Amino acid sequence: MKAILATSILMLAMIFPFASAQVAIIPKPVKMVEMPGRFIVDNKTVIYLDNADSSVKLVLDDFSALIKTPLGFETKYARKLPSSNFIRIIPDLTILNDEAYILKVSTEKVEISASSAAGVFYAMQTLKQIMPSDIEGKTLSTRNWEIPCVEIEDSPRFEYRGFMLDVARHFQPVDVIKRFIDLLAFYKINHLHLHLTDDQGWRIEIKKYPELQKISAWRKESMVGHSEDKPRIYDGIRHGGYYTQDQLKEIVRYAGERFITIVPEIEMPGHSTAALAAYPDLTCFPKKFEVTPDYGVFEDVYCTKESTFKFLEDVLSEVVEIFPGKLIHIGGDECPKTRWKVCPQCQQRIQTENLKDENELQSYFIKRIQKFLNSKGRNIIGWDEIMEGGLAPGASVMYWRTWLGDDHITDIVRAGCKIVMTPLDPLYFNLYENKERLISPLAYPGLIPLEKVYEYNPIPAKLSVNDAENIIGIQANLWSEYVNSMESAEYMSFPRACALSEVAWSPAVSRDYGDFIRRLKTNSKHLEVMKVNFSKYFLE
Repeated sequence: MKAILATSILMLAMIFPFASAQVAIIPKPVKMVEMPGRFIVDNKTVIYLDNADSSVKLVLDDFSALIKTPLGFETKYARKLPSSNFIRIIPDLTILNDEAYILKVSTEKVEISASSAAGVFYAMQTLKQIMPSDIEGKTLSTRNWEIPCVEIEDSPRFEYRGFMLDVARHFQPVDVIKRFIDLLAFYKINHLHLHLTDDQGWRIEIKKYPELQKISAWRKESMVGHSEDKPRIYDGIRHGGYYTQDQLKEIVRYAGERFITIVPEIEMPGHSTAALAAYPDLTCFPKKFEVTPDYGVFEDVYCTKESTFKFLEDVLSEVVEIFPGKLIHIGGDECPKTRWKVCPQCQQRIQTENLKDENELQSYFIKRIQKFLNSKGRNIIGWDEIMEGGLAPGASVMYWRTWLGDDHITDIVRAGCKIVMTPLDPLYFNLYENKERLISPLAYPGLIPLEKVYEYNPIPAKLSVNDAENIIGIQANLWSEYVNSMESAEYMSFPRACALSEVAWSPAVSRDYGDFIRRLKTNSKHLEVMKVNFSKYFLE
């Protein structure tokens, strides 16, 4: 009887395996079966490619280069298939999703099947996660390089899995952005949205308008307390910087090799103070502006006169030459209409275009930019305020204003727009992650704990199946009013970005917070080896 019971338990364990301490993959794969045994990587392990194209080989070259230092030897390519001790890449066009893969690890071999280089890349991220964490190290390790035997079939839930890094409020060097790209790719996030312009700074070189680099990229100081502080507190230190077009092209190249698309954002019509500091004639009532150290919403915005559209079209013409992705983010949020209501040129525009009011004037503004970008072969994406006054079908919308509820989401879908879900609650990572604020960097007031991120469901229950298909993904946002260093950015982002990745990738039915935390405790050892300054609140 005991023997029968033991056999039954073993069979159940193989059919419904629990993630072991070593097999701790984030995001959780669609299907995984753990098998007995280990594959040993040693100096005789080779890689074999079945007629793979150059992009697949590039993925394998990068993987080999990464693991060479900790392993102490180089994994070489085999010209013919060995009998054992190899990693094999198998092209499989029956796998219809470009990002999907099948990973099989036995004691004799590792086999990866995918229909594209992206699928191979994500399989390699999974493989790294189930290898000892020293694989991420920059020094030689004497560890025994064992990979647990598993069979995995995996594919993403959403096509858009994003993270927004605000470099306008606080400039971050190119190396910091590259490090973020590496971390996001490790967790299968495939879009990095760079918030490049705002009231507090302009971070992109525009060759036709050099004053944007000379004036708009710099402010005299930064606010170091909360906006509600009386009086407000400033550091008195000049802050700024911008990315040259060559630097941005390098970021695009680096991200592309890791299957991450860069989405650039040029804010309009509001959040434009930095640009107005260089070119005050772009607003309704020109005066002397300065790049502001304050945070909030400001009433001086781009005017709707022809010279403003000429400026923005010139800027966007240079932007599309840098960023090859289909989506260009044009902001559209928090645009006061105060100046427009008393501006003769804006009021004349309303009459000439037969518009009802200033909301429709904003719609005119957005649609005109949309038409221009469409002529360049691009599509616009913007914050959900771009819906105000109506929006042309074909645009994509980032839903962030949580308080508007599910009806607003339905309205966006019915307008013929795709949606990226990025609600303030729970996907604004500039809010505190835990209650122990004294041990956290200064942050925007509010609390977004790890569990709340993990339990978020991007598909509202009341949305029909057909409407739900228009929700193409989710994104977390890290606004940087108080994020002034790489260490602070990492602390606010991780491990919440790990939870984000699982919501974006894994089937909703497979999510279990307790299981996630068990895996995270093991998986975070990789973050430790990579020296990521992540919040360890989940360990308590």
